[in-house]
Amino acid sequence: MPACPDYWTYSGSLTTPPLSEFVTWIIKKQPVEVDHDQVITFLQAIWGPEQDFRLIMVVMSSLRAILQASPCRSLWRRFQIPTFMPARPCSLYTCTYKTRNRALHPLWESVDLVPVGERQSPINIRWRDSVFDPALKPLTVSYDPTTCLHVWNNGYSFLVEFEDSTDKSVIKGGPLEDNYRLKQFHFHWGAIDAWGSEHTVDSKCYPAELHLVHWNAVKFENFEDAALEEHGLAVIGVFLKLGKHHQELQKLVDTLPSIKHKDTLVEFGSFDPSCLMPACPDYWTYSGSLTTPPLSESVTWIIKKQPVEVDHDQLEQFRTLLFTSEGEKEKRMVDNFRPLQPLMNRTVRSSFRHDYVLNYKRNPSLQLAK
Repeated sequence: MPACPDYWTYSGSLTTPPLSEFVTWIIKKQPVEVDHDQVITFLQAIWGPEQDFRLIMVVMSSLRAILQASPCRSLWRRFQIPTFMPARPCSLYTCTYKTRNRALHPLWESVDLVPVGERQSPINIRWRDSVFDPALKPLTVSYDPTTCLHVWNNGYSFLVEFEDSTDKSVIKGGPLEDNYRLKQFHFHWGAIDAWGSEHTVDSKCYPAELHLVHWNAVKFENFEDAALEEHGLAVIGVFLKLGKHHQELQKLVDTLPSIKHKDTLVEFGSFDPSCLMPACPDYWTYSGSLTTPPLSESVTWIIKKQPVEVDHDQLEQFRTLLFTSEGEKEKRMVDNFRPLQPLMNRTVRSSFRHDYVLNYKRNPSLQLAK
């Protein structure tokens, strides 16, 4: 780094896919010097020693001077990377996601992992950019424990499914205009406790995230139709953080050894998933998509502000599950989350005022939900 401490700063994004807008950029005013040979050595280390980079740099410098001085300045972009340079895979996590998941799980094999939609999920939620909406109503949750049917390993997560032919287990209010029936809930988690959640808050990851999936039974005849259309689904997201033992979750954790392998299922009756939600009613909401194929932009997301606590041993039980069927080579069910997607032109609304976030800087004794 340069000796000069001066810098510029602004809020921006990653410069590689998924272009997530969670970066605080700090640009140093003073450059550092390197010599010409160091640049050549650096380029050869990346692209291979057989390239004549001195000639390339001369040609590129000439092209840059000509094109940037001409009315066709945009043409310069075509020449920023010579097309005759050898292709080399990007080592960034965002670049290797497609390869990583295809090696990891067949769910993504026939899917375009860079969808053309502008309302993809998950996203990074930025406190300071979310907008308090006083018109947002409290979310009303009414679940009938007797509608719980079974828990099964679908080869990507474990799902707890519910009987949804009537309005016995529904949510209403909040950002929703209609009643939505509970179809299932599932989790996403990481290989270790440092990550695992799909959404993040100010770039903070949680070790796991619960999704309660509901469908609009007023506008659609079944879940499958609702999942493909706007305003078809409503998903409540709840962050899990390390803390005390969660007694109600343990009932579910105790069933996991019975569904270790893909496509195994056990009955799981009389369970009220509202016991997995935080007491705090505050939430963020935005329009988004499913985070697994077909990635349909049909979801009204309701992300609870307050996480719930689970202990390390309970999360470790999640990690004993397998992506694979019995008899296949075992692959641990971990890191079953989709990377962050760009917010684009969407607004994240909050049901709560967050002026105290600014006050937190003045009074560090105020603790945000962690």
